[in-house]
Amino acid sequence: MDKSRNESLLARREAAVARGVSLAHPVFVERAENALLWDADGRRYVDFAGGIAVLNTGHRHPKVLEAVRRQLEKVTHTCFQVTGYEPYVELCERLNRLAPGPGPKKTLLMTTGAEAVENAIKIARAHTRRSAVISFSGGFHGRTLMALALTGKVAPYKAGFGPMPGEVYHAPFPNSLHGVTVDDSLHAIEQIFKCDVEPERVAAIIVEPVQGEGGFYVAPRDFMLRLRELCDRHGIVFIADEIQSGAGRTGRMFAMEHFGIAGDLTTVAKSIAGGFPVSAVVGRAEIMDACGPGGLGGTYAGNPVACAAACAVLEVFEQERILDRAVALGERMVPRLKALAARHREIAEVRALGAMIAIELCKDGDPHRPDADLTRALTARARELGLILLACGVYGNVIRVLVPITAEDAVVDEGLSIIERALGELCAQAASRKTA
Repeated sequence: MDKSRNESLLARREAAVARGVSLAHPVFVERAENALLWDADGRRYVDFAGGIAVLNTGHRHPKVLEAVRRQLEKVTHTCFQVTGYEPYVELCERLNRLAPGPGPKKTLLMTTGAEAVENAIKIARAHTRRSAVISFSGGFHGRTLMALALTGKVAPYKAGFGPMPGEVYHAPFPNSLHGVTVDDSLHAIEQIFKCDVEPERVAAIIVEPVQGEGGFYVAPRDFMLRLRELCDRHGIVFIADEIQSGAGRTGRMFAMEHFGIAGDLTTVAKSIAGGFPVSAVVGRAEIMDACGPGGLGGTYAGNPVACAAACAVLEVFEQERILDRAVALGERMVPRLKALAARHREIAEVRALGAMIAIELCKDGDPHRPDADLTRALTARARELGLILLACGVYGNVIRVLVPITAEDAVVDEGLSIIERALGELCAQAASRKTA
């Protein structure tokens, strides 16, 4: 029997691509439109992954494509450190206006989220003349070495890649489902100050307002307010990692806006450019300017085509009221998922901020017994039924929903129906095995 195109491509991938590059689904996409994908064999899928939070404005948004076409006719690369171009400046101006907190602000453009995090740490160290950094358990900040050191999850990201850069310390992230209070987290930071490094040597504290890879846990408002005060008290740079939670996912342009505070520096990437590679560090001008000329930059950083795409994405946000749509999307999905949780004790919790939605799975209704096997089975069965899902969490037991915010209601409902069917089938099979 002849192999399908997906199978042939998978075999070629196995022979040609490094083993360390994982593939969540054995599917090769031929084309995409908004929240739909078609694979190499012509099969259609609803996309609830969004390229891992990169496609809040959907696949191939026509206004983004048009901006890219126009830029392709002008210039595709010069390196901004050699000769400038307007799209870089325009994107910085837009981000300076949009980022929360008082001005004046300045922006650095890079290519990836990890680069944004690495440079935020460089900037904080240059500004404070300090070296230590504190991050949180479950946090994910990238795969380059400093970003990896900051990341609070070992497998698969950190295993085998040590030693990690020094003077990075982790505190527990507050998590009511698993019994970690705000006081617990802040007390742990005070213990770091007592036992590991004095606050006068801490350059920055970096935190995701909503953890991404860690499981979509939303930081309590009280925690963020007290963390902001702690940073101010000790002269520590507060870095808000908004790479996954930013660009409208939570119903605000930046998740920090839900707390009424701002980071001194904010890292941005993923959905800011609709699938084109651009990232940014946005921050208070006096902090951003701590690095001398030549201390920041990169050959491909702030590529003109990616900058044009990002400016078009921000126009789409305004013209199509994407933030309002994110709120409405969450209000459409969460009640249905909570109704599903009421029927299946395997769901420990459904949580969300706007359209940043998670389903945490457990064994026998015990949230302290994570069920990674059921999570893997659910993503696989959903794919068989035509839905692309992603798992996350320190224990791999959380389904994260990152459907494009621009998805049509009918497509969203179709995806939810597949989740309901897949979970129902798997739970029924488990029940029948127990009684057999």
